[in-house]
Amino acid sequence: MARKKEVLPEYKTVIHNGSEYYRTRIKDADGKRVAVYGSTREELHKKVKAVQKEIDNITFCRENPTVKEYCEKWLLMKSATIKPQTLQGYERTMRKYIIEPIGDMYMDEVTLDDLKLLMVPVSKMSSGVYSKVNMLVKCIFYSAEANQLIENNPSATLSAKGGKAQNKKEALSDEQVNTLLNTVKNLPPYLFVMIGLYSGLRREEILGLQWDCVFLDCATPYIAVRRAWRSVKNRPVISSELKSPAAKRDIPIPKCLIDILKEAKEKSISDFVISDSKGEPLSYSQFQRVWKYIEVRTAKERKYYKYVNGQKVVCTIYPELGSHQKNNPKLIYSLDFDVTPHQLRHTYITNLIYLGVDPKTVQYLAGHENSKITIDIYAKVKYNKPNELIGIVNKAFK
Repeated sequence: MARKKEVLPEYKTVIHNGSEYYRTRIKDADGKRVAVYGSTREELHKKVKAVQKEIDNITFCRENPTVKEYCEKWLLMKSATIKPQTLQGYERTMRKYIIEPIGDMYMDEVTLDDLKLLMVPVSKMSSGVYSKVNMLVKCIFYSAEANQLIENNPSATLSAKGGKAQNKKEALSDEQVNTLLNTVKNLPPYLFVMIGLYSGLRREEILGLQWDCVFLDCATPYIAVRRAWRSVKNRPVISSELKSPAAKRDIPIPKCLIDILKEAKEKSISDFVISDSKGEPLSYSQFQRVWKYIEVRTAKERKYYKYVNGQKVVCTIYPELGSHQKNNPKLIYSLDFDVTPHQLRHTYITNLIYLGVDPKTVQYLAGHENSKITIDIYAKVKYNKPNELIGIVNKAFK
């Protein structure tokens, strides 16, 4: 049976540059009328079909975005209200844990089972990672629901509890502090460690600290926290934008830190208290190298790779406390505990509490915006020793 010939629409003609063309107007994806031209009716008809197909695809994608497309749109919308560093963290987490497993699915076809399966590998990680992924999943789908892109929100009943409990770092004891300071004396991280232990500044506050905010010659020497460091593609960015309004504070400093800062200022060639050999603020990788001076002096199990007969072999060494590194006799394994930059700050806060400083003062000196953070630390440090509390309990119930 012969195929029925397609009936072409009647198109109007126009004269352009002395030539006659067929023309019609159609609505694009934004609802605007646009003109389409053709030398013949057949050519114009083909063009109209091709343009209409493209418009239909754009409209479909807008009304039915994939998870990847909507994640990217959500990040773009959030970029106006959150800090660049926070945005980078969200983007990394989304790409690894959300876009990679379900990014090609359309938003309206994702089910609760899909999200539960997505969270299975995440549940084997820390509770912090689990909580962050869970939060981002809910933000994406609640936003899509509010914009009427999906009728049913599959994340509404997704459990927020999961992941492995993290071993929180304890404050360093007085003995550990002395061991640490003796270990890093005359090494690159020494000044950073001293500032962390005796002023409680965050890592980004120490790396962004400049000498114009260090007041050593006044009656009460202090550090003014006014700037913060962050890393963008391994490049240091110093900004007056702090973690929160409460982070802006003036911290009195003890004599041991005053002496170290005076000595460092005399030798300094930079505006920055902590800087590289050119006087510039440290990049992220430079700070990692500085902190490595501490890590390599820790007596803990280490693994490394070597090639034997062309094959990669895993080797393990078990350094003994007080022993010397085989390839560097000057390096002594003198630390039998791990140290993180945040632990220095936590030690400072804990020592204030042990000395009886009231919670509101601790909150100010620590730069905590939320008093709950301070109170939680305060309660844990102050009230977790039954032998010290028995007198209070006996007195209360005498």
